[in-house]
Amino acid sequence: MNDKLDLKSTDITSLNIEKIAALFPNCVTETAEGKRIDFDLLKQELSTEIVEGNKERYRLEWPGKREAIVTANLPTTKTLRPVREDSVDFDTTENLYIEGDNLEVLKILQESYLGKIKMIYIDPPYNTGKDFVYKDNFAKAGNEELLESGQKDEYNQKLVVNPETSGRYHSDWLSMMYPRLKLARNLLTEDGVIFISIDDNEVHNLRKICDEIFGEGNFVANIVWQKKYGPANDAQGMSDTHEHIILYAKNISFWNPILLKRDEKQLAAYKNPDNDPRGVWRASDLSVRTFSENCYFPITGPNGQIHWPPESTSWRISETKFNELLNDNRITFGVAGTARPMQKKFLTEVKDGITPQTWWHREFAADTKIARYEMKDLIPENVFDTPKPSLLIKRCIEISSREGLILDFFSGSATTAHAVMQLNAEDGGNRKYIMVQVPELTTEKSQANKVGYKNICEIGKERIRRAAQKIKESLNQDSQDGKGLNQDSQDLFNLGNQENQANPGSDNVQANPGSNIDLGFRVYRLDSSNMQEVYYKPQEYNQATLDLFADNVKPDRTAEDLLTQIMLDWGLPLSLKIERKTIAGKEVFSVAGDSLYACFDHELDEAFAKEIAKEKPLRIVFRDNGFKDDTAKENVRQLLKQLSPQTEMRVV
Repeated sequence: MNDKLDLKSTDITSLNIEKIAALFPNCVTETAEGKRIDFDLLKQELSTEIVEGNKERYRLEWPGKREAIVTANLPTTKTLRPVREDSVDFDTTENLYIEGDNLEVLKILQESYLGKIKMIYIDPPYNTGKDFVYKDNFAKAGNEELLESGQKDEYNQKLVVNPETSGRYHSDWLSMMYPRLKLARNLLTEDGVIFISIDDNEVHNLRKICDEIFGEGNFVANIVWQKKYGPANDAQGMSDTHEHIILYAKNISFWNPILLKRDEKQLAAYKNPDNDPRGVWRASDLSVRTFSENCYFPITGPNGQIHWPPESTSWRISETKFNELLNDNRITFGVAGTARPMQKKFLTEVKDGITPQTWWHREFAADTKIARYEMKDLIPENVFDTPKPSLLIKRCIEISSREGLILDFFSGSATTAHAVMQLNAEDGGNRKYIMVQVPELTTEKSQANKVGYKNICEIGKERIRRAAQKIKESLNQDSQDGKGLNQDSQDLFNLGNQENQANPGSDNVQANPGSNIDLGFRVYRLDSSNMQEVYYKPQEYNQATLDLFADNVKPDRTAEDLLTQIMLDWGLPLSLKIERKTIAGKEVFSVAGDSLYACFDHELDEAFAKEIAKEKPLRIVFRDNGFKDDTAKENVRQLLKQLSPQTEMRVV
């Protein structure tokens, strides 16, 4: 409780704004200074004639929009540094976990992953007035920015609370989301899609900025997910039991959803009571809720009973077409021959799956209770309050990708990574993931902090490790007793639904014990550039100062740090295989075979150049001060041109 007196007189302007807002809520807007009255609109509300004002146009505007666009376009000198000690199977895995501000990370990934991401799922902070939102302020730097954000730690976090009383309540959230979505679009393949979880507070605004960034014509669906079972009796007004998942395509002309497999319940609807040689079938209604005179006719059943379409409807086919189907034994009147006429739909003739729908009930995509049980099953301590169920994200992946890269740049507890590994194990897919999460600190009193998780990234990485181990154990168990991977998920459903007395169905997809699943991940951490500041701004230093920088690489950076930045700068994916070689006594990194060679050792000379030229790499990088002397540097360059003319040489 804050009992400190503010010792200020009443803010009459704010009171008057609130009074006007009570009468004309549409006339209150957000500006750079906070809530204000749109006087042009207020004049119009108080006039019976059209009032001339600003030119009308259909678009979403908010204070800070131009800055948000500029923010997306600003370059960054930051880089990623590998963290081997937190990784699993670093040398062989193609999965990535990146710690850091996702705006900076998305900029860094632009070269290496431009047009290469098949599917994006994000669950960004909801604008509820309590959650944290990211704050991007490039006008302030260093300690001033950290003080302003209230997150003064070694990770340079940029997180602030966005209270409902803020005069820029919607604007700050929009300014946070806009540049990230703009950069994310660049990463999608032409047939790629993005799924965005959101609640009712900003779904309308999210649709508008996505219409602007992705194009209104690339909107696919607003999926409604049943996030909880039953009403909350303590809710004010309506009980909130749903969330939205907004779906956009990069180019809707190139994207079609992957059909979902029929489950046992859906397959059970197909029977063959008349032993039709074409196999099992289900009865399909012949009537349609529109009237067509050409399709309005009587049908005589086997027992002579006359059947007409229901009132105000007609049959969906003409009489000629009906007779064709009847002669081909594709019309049924029930086993007794007394039922309404129906068309037989054979399983062998329908689509090989179910077209996804926009209503995802909890039996289809799980709910928040299942998500908590799932998280607790992996990490028994209650370390994360709002995880999404892996089944929900698996559904998103199922309809969009059998292979390729899956990106989540608000990864939270890393549910998306869990979902990718689980689905690969179930269907033998070859999907890889990139998780990005700012290392937001856990609060001192939280259970996560008490059991040793200092930040959200530590929770996410540990979840991936434990989920991978559980999948590996399930695969081994499956090969022994035939228990499918999905049985573990079903056990969680049953546990989570004991209170609800519900029993959701299972996909009953059996795991393939022969699947070669990638259960590892490489960890990278966002950091300042590996290069000294003089590398980027030499004009700001005089000769005396330059002499202090005998090496333009920062002293605490390793050869792997340099290699990572070079790969990103050259547009190479970080998942490529990296090998270490020794050539003429020097350590050399080989990336994707001969795609890139890098040597950061010192005392390089002509003898080394002759040996490495035999490898004929496409690209090769050295430290600028790594040569024996300036003469050796030039001789190495000339020897490479002569002995391996296709090799492109650069120095850092």
